[in-house]
Amino acid sequence: MTKVTTGATMSLDGYIADPSHGGFEYLFQWYENGDVETPTATPELTFRTSAVSARHIRDLTERTGALVVGRRLFDMTNGWGGRHPLDVPVVVVTHSVPDGWEPENDSFVFVTDGIESAIERAKTIAGDKEVGVNGGTIATQVIQAGLLDEVHVDLVPVLLGDGIPLFADLKIAPLQLHGPISVVEGTGVTHLAYRVRPTA
Repeated sequence: MTKVTTGATMSLDGYIADPSHGGFEYLFQWYENGDVETPTATPELTFRTSAVSARHIRDLTERTGALVVGRRLFDMTNGWGGRHPLDVPVVVVTHSVPDGWEPENDSFVFVTDGIESAIERAKTIAGDKEVGVNGGTIATQVIQAGLLDEVHVDLVPVLLGDGIPLFADLKIAPLQLHGPISVVEGTGVTHLAYRVRPTA
């Protein structure tokens, strides 16, 4: 069965972005604090991390077959210029297909009938690989629907003070997870993984 995971870089006080959807100059420092290069599908985007984090990124890339994101992130990134840096298809949860885009192509599939349909479509695309879900509102919808298997956190030593949590407005809290099932110490970041316990 295809595993569904969510993950994000997160501050010590639990935020994946500041209140204005920024703060990445602090959150993403670990992508540039080493000397091991990891290229992406975006030619101008190459990560330079510690060897440990480079292995972590490479493993993530190899096991991911599709992504699920919300319309806000798609619009904020301008569709990543036509192809996501992980070089995998992206299922976009939206109320309508954006102007100038086909409902489906090799890079993007726009799903307008809810999160369950988006996850099923992404699983079909991913095959025996994982489906990665963007943090925030989409991750909240997926975990509340009982469709999430694991939570991955790249924890960085910064306090943002306020911002957007990994699971925004979670209605099923408190929810206990199992783990950590993996702890990997990078430079300026700790890569953590937790299993979502089945709900009763």
